[in-house]
Amino acid sequence: MMDIKNEKDLEGLDPSQSREIQNSHINNHDDVFGEITESGPNYRNVGWAGTVILMMKSQIGLGVLSIPSTFDTLGLVPGVICLIVVAVITTWSDYMVGVFKLNHRSVYGIDDAGYLMFGVIGREVFGFVFCLYWIFVAGSGMLGLSIALNSVSSHATCTAVYVAVAAVAGIIFASIRTLGKISWLAWIGLTCILAAIFIVTIAVGVQDRPASAPQEGIWVSDYKIVASPKFSEAISAVSSIIFAYAGTPAFFSIVSEMRDPKYYTRSLIICQSSVTAVYVTIGVVVYYYCGSYVASPALGSAGDTMKKVSYGFAIPGLLVTVMLFVHLPAKFVFVRALRGSKHLTSNSMVHWGSWIGCTAAVGIISYVIASAIPVFDSLVSLIGALLGTFMCFQPMGCMWLYDNWGKGKVDRSPRWMFMVSWSVFVIVIGSFMMVAGTYGSVVSIMDSYKANGGSAAWSCADNSNSS
Repeated sequence: MMDIKNEKDLEGLDPSQSREIQNSHINNHDDVFGEITESGPNYRNVGWAGTVILMMKSQIGLGVLSIPSTFDTLGLVPGVICLIVVAVITTWSDYMVGVFKLNHRSVYGIDDAGYLMFGVIGREVFGFVFCLYWIFVAGSGMLGLSIALNSVSSHATCTAVYVAVAAVAGIIFASIRTLGKISWLAWIGLTCILAAIFIVTIAVGVQDRPASAPQEGIWVSDYKIVASPKFSEAISAVSSIIFAYAGTPAFFSIVSEMRDPKYYTRSLIICQSSVTAVYVTIGVVVYYYCGSYVASPALGSAGDTMKKVSYGFAIPGLLVTVMLFVHLPAKFVFVRALRGSKHLTSNSMVHWGSWIGCTAAVGIISYVIASAIPVFDSLVSLIGALLGTFMCFQPMGCMWLYDNWGKGKVDRSPRWMFMVSWSVFVIVIGSFMMVAGTYGSVVSIMDSYKANGGSAAWSCADNSNSS
């Protein structure tokens, strides 16, 4: 069996050698974390089932709550088509994360991939966007959790206070050091969020009409098979769908902490097929019964009573979402700061001080974002467009080209030419969505404030139906 120690050993290997690496036994040395001992945290302790749960929790959390309203904007058929297209592209991107990690074992985060492809500039740009992305996502998670607490308590406390509570709770739980220990909380979080959204899905199906629809006379759902949105509205809705699948950058960290990365693809297939089935089911059913009266987040679509029940179930799931999305950028900064030193896998004061400092800093910045932009739909679409596409589309197209471009000099097979075209397509469509989607999201935020003044920053207003 080959003894692979560093990145240079991985360069130029043929497929048979790659398979040999894939089947190698895990030992106490890791190319990212160094020597893993019993006296410190074990960063390589996530099984394939735990990987599925972590993947699904990084996907199903906030994005699913905006799926029905995106169908209202796009129409039922275009909405489902866009969702499937995004699912296909992001599934390939997710797969490329695992392939790239197996080909380059020293890669921990997307910044390492950026360094291999584009040098120091690539590392800094990708690393900065990665941190910014997860900080914004954590902020949207805090906003979602504050909406849940507000709904359950009937606004007994100022919304700004609930955002602060969400931030503190997220920081505390995010300080759990390894994804292996977080995975059992992800089971709870995923179960709770799925229970909440299925409760609402069933409720809107058995109720006479949605809560915000006219309560007198005969009511028929005004769902649209095909809608006619403005460009800015349509592109903003697609950005929200991208956000629902934008857990891709988290998969670098997840595969790096797997006990046996050869099971990554199995976990990915289970995750993406399950996530897509849930999104289509929730989106179609809730929008079919609610029509234009669907709420966003979707948990408010079935009336005050069911809203309290569903949000009550969702609170643990949303808390785990905040925890995971604070943990990821904090771990990224932590590993980069201590990589190569003994403090990374020890229990020293430097280790703990650095780790708590990272989680606290990420949590505080995310809290500021959640309080400053308290408009759920617009924040979700802005994150999906500006940062989500850049994390889930362009880098993965570049990763395939980096690993396979040289093969075209030997044999330009039809498969190679197709994959080059596909990779370029992913890069181009990602760049288009990043620019156009950001424009649409900004216009949406401006329209929201022009129409009703929006929700003021650090306010006590109810944001449960922000759009």
